[in-house]
Amino acid sequence: MKYIGLDYGSKTVGVALTDETGTIARSAEIIRREKEKRLRKTLARIEEIIVNEKVGEIVLGLPLNMDGSEGERSEKAREFADMLERRTGLPIHMVDERLTTVEADEIMDETGVEGRKERKARVDAIAAAVILQDFLDNRD
Repeated sequence: MKYIGLDYGSKTVGVALTDETGTIARSAEIIRREKEKRLRKTLARIEEIIVNEKVGEIVLGLPLNMDGSEGERSEKAREFADMLERRTGLPIHMVDERLTTVEADEIMDETGVEGRKERKARVDAIAAAVILQDFLDNRD
């Protein structure tokens, strides 16, 4: 089964996909929007990817505070998950995304991605791949 991984943010959603076997995550794209509350086009693009890639389940990063508690960002991610579930009907797995951006930065360092602009353009999709791979590696 194929999975889609999402790193939901106020202006972007990083997207990652698995291979056909559902074991390896790769960054795919970043969906951008002008305003935080304008989600119609974002949801439509995610739905398009799900259909085109024959995705069976969604993995969404849950932004917890460093102490493990939930805050405003977690609440927004859960609201986004509810919208996705209503729209796609697919199961959604919420995954702790603490430190995924740090890990994404380390990956870019290791792979030689330079320049602030290029790093900023790629970090969300790489973070989505980190979230998705973490889910894949730790599922039962």
